[in-house]
Amino acid sequence: MYMWRMEKSLKYSSAPKSPEVLQDVPGPTLGVDKAAAMVRTQIYLTRAEHEFVASEAARRGEPMAAVIRGYIDDKMRLPDSAWAANPMLEPTPSDTGLELPEDAAINHDHYLYGAPKKYVKKRGQWVLAEPDTGR
Repeated sequence: MYMWRMEKSLKYSSAPKSPEVLQDVPGPTLGVDKAAAMVRTQIYLTRAEHEFVASEAARRGEPMAAVIRGYIDDKMRLPDSAWAANPMLEPTPSDTGLELPEDAAINHDHYLYGAPKKYVKKRGQWVLAEPDTGR
């Protein structure tokens, strides 16, 4: 956990002031879970966004910051529906009418782009093909 201290010039003059500098001052950290520690931030909202968050905060009886944190927490959680009825997690459907060469998976560049075959079958085993020297 960190505490912030602002350094300000105490003299007032007509000369332009240098920007204020924030310095990190370590505070007591005993018994504080660093993962649960909050970090102060500032955001800009449109008037409509501000009114929406303010009305939600009033409706819930919570501070606006708690409402915003709640929305962020909701977006950070992976919903259970991501694991249910997800087509990316389904087994690959088989196509009974599809006929591919036996080595289509290991020599796909050959069949897709016309590159030389990388593997050939010798004595029932797939082995690395000899490089074509062009002789």
